[in-house]
Amino acid sequence: MFVLHHGWRSSASRRVRLCLAEKGLKFESILVDLAKMEHHRPEYLKLNPNGVIPLLILPDGRSLYESGTICEYLDETYPEPPLRPGDAYGRAEMRNWIRYTDERIGNLIIFNWRHSIAKVAANMTDAQLAEAMKKIPSKERQQAWLRAARQPYTPEEEDEARAKLTMMLDRMEGALGEHAWLVGDRYSLADIGIVPFVKRMSEEIIPDELSDEKHPKVAEWWRRIQARPAFKEARIESFTSTL
Repeated sequence: MFVLHHGWRSSASRRVRLCLAEKGLKFESILVDLAKMEHHRPEYLKLNPNGVIPLLILPDGRSLYESGTICEYLDETYPEPPLRPGDAYGRAEMRNWIRYTDERIGNLIIFNWRHSIAKVAANMTDAQLAEAMKKIPSKERQQAWLRAARQPYTPEEEDEARAKLTMMLDRMEGALGEHAWLVGDRYSLADIGIVPFVKRMSEEIIPDELSDEKHPKVAEWWRRIQARPAFKEARIESFTSTL
């Protein structure tokens, strides 16, 4: 059986759980507390040197990390139902969508971390924060922790992040005007990759944009996504709910 180290509210973890659910693959769940920096412990870093979640342990004991890599592995290894386009060009488009989405994760962190990590980091002493920073392998994540602890994001920065996320919906609207899903007429990893973003936009960040008036094709896409049995199975629930 697979073993998934993950967090219920982690965007990347949500992607992998959704992919596993679509494939009907069961897994043992191991929750990782990001606020306690469990993903930066030495034993975890041996399995995932990037110090992020999710981490998937395969039935043969090998490990995989990075949500896009994990999802492509699962689709290649368990091809039914297929979650990638059947042609090379379509798969390239899919990967471009995933890359485009990944590049905008910072715009989610601004809103996501204030509900969890910021509360912990802000209460650290300077010495505690410095010690915690030593354990974080990514410079980008170090900076995010520093911002959460000592330099809260300004209203102007939040507005800029909202604007960039709205542009994501604009791009989706254009793609969905040409075909049923983000890449062609088949649900794919491109759709799975963007689900955690749209979930957060719909519930707190820019809910008014997910309307039939402003982004009707995205709104319809979102209804279809939520109606899929795998969506419930993967527990893509409210970010602010207690899980």
